[in-house]
Amino acid sequence: MNENLDWIEAIAPDFFKTLSRRYHILQQILWMEPVGRRMLASELDMSERTLRTETDILKSSGVITSSKSGMMLTKKGKKLLESLELLVSNILEVSEDERNLSRVLGIQRVIIVPGNADKQARVIEALGRVLNEALDSTLPRSSVTISVTGGITMAEIADELTPLLSKRRDLVFVPARGGVGEAVEIQANTICARMAKNTNGKHKALYVPEDISEKSFESLLLEPSISSVIRLIEKSDVVLHSIGKADVMADRRKLPAEVQQLLVRKNAVSEAFGDFFDMDGNLVYKIPRIGLHIRDLDDIKYVFAIAGGTSKAEAIQSYMKNAPSQTILITDEGASTAILRDNP
Repeated sequence: MNENLDWIEAIAPDFFKTLSRRYHILQQILWMEPVGRRMLASELDMSERTLRTETDILKSSGVITSSKSGMMLTKKGKKLLESLELLVSNILEVSEDERNLSRVLGIQRVIIVPGNADKQARVIEALGRVLNEALDSTLPRSSVTISVTGGITMAEIADELTPLLSKRRDLVFVPARGGVGEAVEIQANTICARMAKNTNGKHKALYVPEDISEKSFESLLLEPSISSVIRLIEKSDVVLHSIGKADVMADRRKLPAEVQQLLVRKNAVSEAFGDFFDMDGNLVYKIPRIGLHIRDLDDIKYVFAIAGGTSKAEAIQSYMKNAPSQTILITDEGASTAILRDNP
């Protein structure tokens, strides 16, 4: 726990426990609204009597409202929950898990948000809001080039970034990898454009095929519109990327049947930057693409990996055996609990 808050715990030892309990109640109401007391109590593993006491307090504070259809957050409640998000992640019980998880994974820092993305889709939004806060508190007040990968997680997170990031910063978003071939809405080019729009930043597009021969690549470098973006990517200050499950990514990328069989035979678990790894972090297959490779991350100061859900636990562990030590992982309780259970 933050040492600066020890005096609060000394004077009011139940403060953090109460804050955590009411935060989780508000969060669960938001995810399930409108929701009845019985269903909510079951989801929170709390007695209906205890829950009634807590919700009566929250109702009198004007942060929730109830009707025949169930309880819902008010506008005030939603604003309060958003404000509490980073505070809860920083000072409550997850902080010890964050330290333990960063040690287990061998990376600089881990930020854990409450919930499980596998069960509550809106946890991804929380990951995005925490990323927004982390970027604002970390990045220098200057010109910043941010490389971004594609994917479903990154597409959802794009909508959580805000103009706060552009305060005294000149942001430029670029795709970390070339890859025209996936669904347009989850391509890195599209995600960069959305992030730039939401933050009042700028973006550059890189329109190149999913894979390309070395000879074709050399000819493309003669095109100013392509070579200039590649130079930006190579000089990135920040990288934002997700971590995928090998089988899901192989299917989404429509890899040939023989390649998918190879991945199964070699027990591929994770995928990032077109590289597939087994549980021990060994490279089992590589998709040749233009842009950043994992080896390039060692020279980039700020590397943020975003992945959540119990189902991503093995993929996170697998990839992190190759991640640079300065990586900051933003994940959820679902993934973190599973990883720590496997690494006591």
